[in-house]
Amino acid sequence: MSDVDPNLDGPPWEEDADSAVRDENTDDMFGAPPEPAPEPETKPAKTAAPEPAAATGDADEAYTVLARKYRPRAFEDLIGQEAMVRTLTNAFATGRIAHAFMLTGVRGVGKTTTARLLARALNNETDTIDRPSLALSPDGRHDAAIMAGQHMDVMEMDAASHTGVNDIRDILDSVRYAPVEARYKVYVLDEVHMLSTQAFNALLKTLEEPPPHAKFIFATTEIRKVPVTILSRCQRFDLRRVEPEVLVEHLARIADKEGMKIEQEALALIARSAEGSVRDGLSLLDQALVQGERGETVRTDLVRDMLGLADRSQTIQLFESIMAGRTPEALEAFRTLYGFGADPVQITNDLLEHCHAASVAKMLGPQATRLPNDQAQKLAALGAAIPAGTLSRTWSMLLKALDEVRRAPNPADAVEMAIVRLAYAADLPGPEEALKRLHAGEPITGGPGGGSAPRGGSGGGGGASAQLAARPVAAPALPDPQTFDAVVALIGEKREIKLQLDVQQHVKLVSFKPGAIVYESGANAPADLARRLAGRLKDWTGKTWLIAANGQGGGETLIEQERRGRAQERAEVAEDPFVRAVLDAFPGAKVGEIKTLAKTVELPVIPDEADPADDD
Repeated sequence: MSDVDPNLDGPPWEEDADSAVRDENTDDMFGAPPEPAPEPETKPAKTAAPEPAAATGDADEAYTVLARKYRPRAFEDLIGQEAMVRTLTNAFATGRIAHAFMLTGVRGVGKTTTARLLARALNNETDTIDRPSLALSPDGRHDAAIMAGQHMDVMEMDAASHTGVNDIRDILDSVRYAPVEARYKVYVLDEVHMLSTQAFNALLKTLEEPPPHAKFIFATTEIRKVPVTILSRCQRFDLRRVEPEVLVEHLARIADKEGMKIEQEALALIARSAEGSVRDGLSLLDQALVQGERGETVRTDLVRDMLGLADRSQTIQLFESIMAGRTPEALEAFRTLYGFGADPVQITNDLLEHCHAASVAKMLGPQATRLPNDQAQKLAALGAAIPAGTLSRTWSMLLKALDEVRRAPNPADAVEMAIVRLAYAADLPGPEEALKRLHAGEPITGGPGGGSAPRGGSGGGGGASAQLAARPVAAPALPDPQTFDAVVALIGEKREIKLQLDVQQHVKLVSFKPGAIVYESGANAPADLARRLAGRLKDWTGKTWLIAANGQGGGETLIEQERRGRAQERAEVAEDPFVRAVLDAFPGAKVGEIKTLAKTVELPVIPDEADPADDD
């Protein structure tokens, strides 16, 4: 018993726990020797080595896509929705806050985000704010829980997966009770159009006369599927598509924040593909930023390949070839685009956009197309040269072709067949024009210009329609200028003096081929010069001429060439030794008008008439 200390009042482990002094020379309870004093100082150095790897792994696991990372945290962060923000700001400032809100719009414009911001604004509570307010701050009492979807007084329900009336009964049972922490109980129903008819009917009475502490926020992409009885009880806000210019600026700011560089044209392609959806634009930007090498600028061609898009300037050239009836050229252009990876469906969509832009520019001008200036001018020139009826018929044919391309086993083959069909029909007259020609006994091939023969292999003007006229009247051959000088000469022959002067003074030729002229406009050029020239050439030649005034780097006008030629001729004459000698001999004399004298015609020598006396 001598081993037991009689002074101990409790068990040994209590003494160990309360003891403040420990023998450093004894082993611990597991038998391990005590560590020397310097050892704890070296432990952090030993464990510090793997920290970067661990941090990298955490960063990889915690990576947040741009669409979530840059989700708006306040109403000021919403882009393109100024009208809605202005209305809500005034409503909250005056206290005229509705009990139910209906948010509608296409995907990715911010419906769910706006609903959460509204829930925060209704329950906004800080050290200085104790009322519903749109002045949101990060340090709000309920903000973090609401944005995380974890607040007990803010209920978010996905109506797409909770469509039955029983789910709505749960809301109706809880709405009668006052909020636990916040100012209001807020019910957010996303994709509300997915609710069943019974669920909508169960919600009607409560939605019409809700308790004063309850607010409802609905979001939907299909507003037409929501019953009008529900809509009439809500304050509706239509979230608009974000304009491409605004979206491009937004994407550029985010790319800068991420420390990445991307070309402006690439951002324009992304904004165009996003179709007004901010979320889609951010998702595509997230994908585009990894296309280039680290630290290098992301190029436009890489983004175009990623999106499967074709160069818009090339698709405009394809549309021009189709509308001019140049089938082989159009087919080669499409195969080139397809070879570079362009999607056939996207090419057909581009042709639809070009047809629409040409039609709009024909009525409202190039600025109505919302395209870059050079592309807008080109499509405006096409619209001016092509009749409205032809553009309308082309639109209908392209819509049908788009459906065929989507359903075809080989989409590329479907696009080629559509190109052949479109190019063939480009010069065919409309039904009214064809009927007039039949009554007049005229041939109906070659389009409204009348009488042009079919261009075999080029796609326009021939075919079944030509057989409608049993005995077509032979039409006189129409002029077909093959050079720009021939075009100017044709204008002079037709005695269009004003048009000829405008062409000579303001047209700086960039390129010419029969049926298409691209030029750079001179200073003070008439705005309708391209339209007038295209119309006259079509009347005279019987075929469509595509006149584009969007060229850059054109040469001299005809008048400038003539002036330069005269100046050069005068300089050559002044350098002639005889002229120089005359000028030196007569001080003050100068070279006047220079005329080229016709060469002297040498007449053949006529032999003298024989003298009769010589015969003797």
